Amino acid sequence: MSPIRTFPELFPGFHWQDIEVEGVRIRMAIGGKGPPLLLLHGYPQMHLTWHKVAPTLAEHFTVVVPDLRGYGDSAKPEGGVNLANYSKRATAADQVGVMKALGFKRFRVVGHDRGGRVAHRMALDAPEAVEKLVVIDIAPTATMYARTNMEFARSYFWWFFLIQPYPLPEKLIDGDPDFFLENHIAGQIKIPGSVDPRVMAEYRRCYADPAMRHAGCEDYRAAAGIDLVHDAADADKRIQAPLLALWGARGTVGALYDVVETWREKGMDVQGYPIDCGHSPQEEAPEELLKRLEEFL
Repeated sequence: MSPIRTFPELFPGFHWQDIEVEGVRIRMAIGGKGPPLLLLHGYPQMHLTWHKVAPTLAEHFTVVVPDLRGYGDSAKPEGGVNLANYSKRATAADQVGVMKALGFKRFRVVGHDRGGRVAHRMALDAPEAVEKLVVIDIAPTATMYARTNMEFARSYFWWFFLIQPYPLPEKLIDGDPDFFLENHIAGQIKIPGSVDPRVMAEYRRCYADPAMRHAGCEDYRAAAGIDLVHDAADADKRIQAPLLALWGARGTVGALYDVVETWREKGMDVQGYPIDCGHSPQEEAPEELLKRLEEFL
């Protein structure tokens, strides 16, 4: 196995390690002191997306920033029957296991994009573990699929492209992975220059691995399949933890959905606010995001 990559210039005071949970290796960084706080990234990023906010949060929290299974430098298992290995249930269980391995049975969790969907499932499957929950720039998966219209399909085309049967999307992306990655991110960022070039270089490095590109497709395929089965089975369940929904005021989700109301359909104690940016406030508007996080957490 190659040496663990570290990024002390982006996450000062953090250290990196691998933790194995039920046979799946998860790469993560940890730093700071105080109550435990888990930060979960989205597609097609990895844990470095949090570099503008994690060091400040580490002044008050013990901050854990992993790469989700299938992403970054974490393991990329086969999809398995019905893509169960890329269900949000499996990915959430990884992260609960990581936190337990670190000695944290109960913690706060913040999830952006796919990480928010993992956090949603975690709050349903492991309510004893989730003390507070923040979801960033998402409405619930089942809600977004059920209310799909032309504007959503046009803006979020990858929800329908990446779920196509293997190997169609993988083969098409293989033609120019950098082009697909950079256009995907640029299309959602509304404040130009927000992504640090060092971080973009790491996004490119990770996305250059065909296994990550395949895992990302499997993640989306699971979201359109087994995740919806799990959501339907839990239709009457409600998130017990206090929930904060944040979204980019210049992005698609806030334009198409009453974000707070969609989460009030899923949770018992919900509040929410827009942030003046696009899809990724942790990179576009870190000061405003930090203000909201610190108030809530």
